[in-house]
Amino acid sequence: MSRAIFFDLDGTLTDSGPGIINCAQLALAHFGIQVPDRDQLRVFVGPPLRQSFARFGVPPASLDEAIARFRARYVPIGKFENTPYPGIAGLLDRLQGAGYRLFVATSKPQVTAQEVLEHFQLARYFERVCGASLDAGRETKEDVISYLLAQIGDLGQVVMVGDTAFDVLGAKVHGIPTIGVTWGYGQVEAMREAGAAALADTPEQLEALLHTPGVFSPAPPQALP
Repeated sequence: MSRAIFFDLDGTLTDSGPGIINCAQLALAHFGIQVPDRDQLRVFVGPPLRQSFARFGVPPASLDEAIARFRARYVPIGKFENTPYPGIAGLLDRLQGAGYRLFVATSKPQVTAQEVLEHFQLARYFERVCGASLDAGRETKEDVISYLLAQIGDLGQVVMVGDTAFDVLGAKVHGIPTIGVTWGYGQVEAMREAGAAALADTPEQLEALLHTPGVFSPAPPQALP
């Protein structure tokens, strides 16, 4: 039976925090919102931008403008203020060689995710990269996973790998367990409370968990597009 792994991107495969935080800070400043402690902006890494800007006080009517200002810097510059985590390329290479089917499920816009993976020569490991749409039609991790499931048919068994509670909860809606990684931007306790099946502190620990019997669950029925 085939085994599929859905990887989150930001905070899981690459450390995209510097670029995201720089762009979030710029967009918030446009609305007069100053956040002196950059560490507070770490919450922008992973969740949909709409949720994060609202959290920092951007009015609902201005959320689209905030996202546009974020992307105006992120698309040409911010997306490359980013580095793969140490050990990730080797991990993906070994998993692919062992016969696992690898996919990306990210809340980052799909076109940007593909560009980032190609830039860092990681795209070749994945059968399909699925991300958010540029409009509001496919935004949350739940939406992205639903769309991905609709594209790829029979998976056999599947597990999610991500660094935030959003990954855990989005996968749980589809009956997919999540291994949380602690090197990213999410909170370990939040992932645990959301129901993460296991936690990994290093890519080596993640690899060992992925080889552990019982960590994968039967894939959910194919979702509608």
